[in-house]
Order: sequence, then C-alpha cells, then structure tokens
Amino acid sequence: MKNHEPRSSSSCAACKLLKRRCTPNCIFAPYFCSDEPTKFAKVHKVFGASNVSKILAEVPEEQREDTVNSLAFEAEARLRDPVYGCIGAIALLQRKTVELQHDLTIARARLALYAATSSSSSSSIILDDHVSMAPFPSVPGCDGLAYSFGQSSSDLSRYGPLNDFGHGPYIS
Repeated sequence: MKNHEPRSSSSCAACKLLKRRCTPNCIFAPYFCSDEPTKFAKVHKVFGASNVSKILAEVPEEQREDTVNSLAFEAEARLRDPVYGCIGAIALLQRKTVELQHDLTIARARLALYAATSSSSSSSIILDDHVSMAPFPSVPGCDGLAYSFGQSSSDLSRYGPLNDFGHGPYIS
C-alpha cells in the first residue's frame, strides 16, 4: 500500500479538480496525489467522482491502491479506445500472440527441414576453423535464410501449412 504521508495545506488532485476543500479524511487523497492531476482527471472523466468514491468505500483498505491503479488503467484505455477499452488491447495482443506462434512454428519446421537436409548432405561450407554449416536447401518461398525469417505469416500462408501441428489456438 502507498505510504500515507501527512499532507500539508495542499489539496489532493481529486479535490483540486472538483474545486473543493480537501479534508484530512478525504478518500481520494492517499491515491490521487497533488502532483498527478491527470490521473484523477482521466478516472473522473470515465467513471465519475461519485462512482469512484463509492467503489473505494466498498473495497477493503489494503486493496484500494490496486483498485485505483486498475481504474486509472481502464480509464486510460477507455479514453484511447472508447468502444473496446482494455478488451481491445487484450484482443490485439492475443491476435499478435497467435500470429507469432504461427511464425515460430513455420521457422521451426524450416529449421527441422534444414537440419534434415544438411545431415544427409556431405557438402558443407567451412566458416571458421571449428564451425561448419551446410548450404541452405531450396525450399519454396525461401530465397535465403535472412529473407525467410523476414517474412510474415501472411506472406507464408500461400504455401499452405508446413505441418498439421503448427497452428496456434483460436482465440476470439
């Protein structure tokens, strides 16, 4: 929980915005410091001071700081995306995760194919005194190792799935 510092005569950010006198038992003061006026302004704009006050009164004191942080996060997200708020950000991250899992599966399949072809071929390129590597095999859609890892999953989808276990879970 946030350290409750004894306040001087300055009001908390909530009381300043609401243009009222900040009392010693102000429910907002421990969580909306006077040096963070935009934090309360955003929460107030989305939820309203009365609703925030009611929420804080119902929450046990040891959970109030987490509650305020959650309200501030949701308010920020709701102001950025009024329709979806946090859910829009979560959905975007889930889609990105599925896309990256798909890309990783394709990279693993190509690496396995490369390892299988390089172990069967006897020709290899000597890079150093102790490191050798076989040339990259001819794989559809691969014009070299650097190009293949630079492709996105949408570029690679035209070649079809490389295996039946590589598809990420469907998240709606």
